[in-house]
This record gives sequence, C-alpha cells and structure tokens, in this order.
Amino acid sequence: MELSFTEEQEMLRKSAHDFLANECPPAVVRDAEQDERGYPQELWQKMADLGWMGLVIPDEYDGTGQSFFDLIILLEEMGRAVLPGPFFSTVVLGALPLLIAGSDEQKRDLLPKIANGKLIMTTATFELNADVTAEGVTTTAKEEIENYVLNGTKLLVPYAHVADYIICAARTKALAKSDEGITLFL
Repeated sequence: MELSFTEEQEMLRKSAHDFLANECPPAVVRDAEQDERGYPQELWQKMADLGWMGLVIPDEYDGTGQSFFDLIILLEEMGRAVLPGPFFSTVVLGALPLLIAGSDEQKRDLLPKIANGKLIMTTATFELNADVTAEGVTTTAKEEIENYVLNGTKLLVPYAHVADYIICAARTKALAKSDEGITLFL
C-alpha cells in the first residue's frame, strides 16, 4: 500500500497550510473564542470558495469528489492551525452520513448547500451515560400522527447554536440486539 502523497495531495497540503497560516493566525483563533458564532464567517466563506466544504462530496452535488485521504490531509492542516469553526461537524459528521444514509431528495437538497458553505450541520450523539456505542443510545423516538417525538438528552453537540440541521440518533424500537432499532433523524 502506497501512503505517500501524490503531487496533487502535496499541493493540497501546502495550499491549505499557507492559506491557514495567513487567514487563521493565533489572533483569529483567540477572537473566535469571543465571537457568538465561535468562528469568523468570512473565513468560513473563503474556505467554501476554495472548495473545502465539498472536497469529499461528489460532483453531482456541487462537490469535487476527492478522496477521504484528501480530507485527512486537509483536517491535519486545520488541526495544526487550531481552526475554529464547524468544518468537522458539517463535513465529516454531517455530509458523510448524508452520503451514506440520506435519501436522494436530502442529498440533492442539502449536499450542494454544504459544498457551497451555505449550510452548517452537526450531530447529537453523546448522551448522559457517555456511551457512544449502540448500547448507549437511550434517546427514544416515538411515532405520532405524521412525525416523531424525540425524548432524551444529548450532550456536547458542537456548533448546535449555529447549525441549520442536526443529525440525532434515537431508538425507535427496543429489540434484543442493542444495535438494532436505531434511527437517524435530521
């Protein structure tokens, strides 16, 4: 298995490093701590304009359809810069689950908005029991006439205060196997 960077990946790494060094110095990170949103909106849009939000989103949804490894390269540079913002929650915790489990309609509607930086997502996974396995899902969802009513407590939902959508795991059926009967709600 070849794990060295391709020429394109090295260009991505270098351009991300240079961009973040210029646009996200420590002063920007400190200022974001005081910002109600928790990140600079201008920086978010610049990253979207670079195509970062759509990096792993397929072309058909306005993304660039690059690899998960490309995303890891970008995330490493973001970590090095201590990038403030909902990139991880939107792209990794939001867009990737939508690609796997979303309906065609959800993909057509939401993925282009993510790719263009117009939509922020997050997930609600941590519960009071601090167990993030299937057994730990205690939030319930009860079907009512045309909707579901979710009942439970989720902790540490990153960027929930600015998210347009939250993906929430809830138990819809109490079954013998604890990994069955769990539904993702948008």
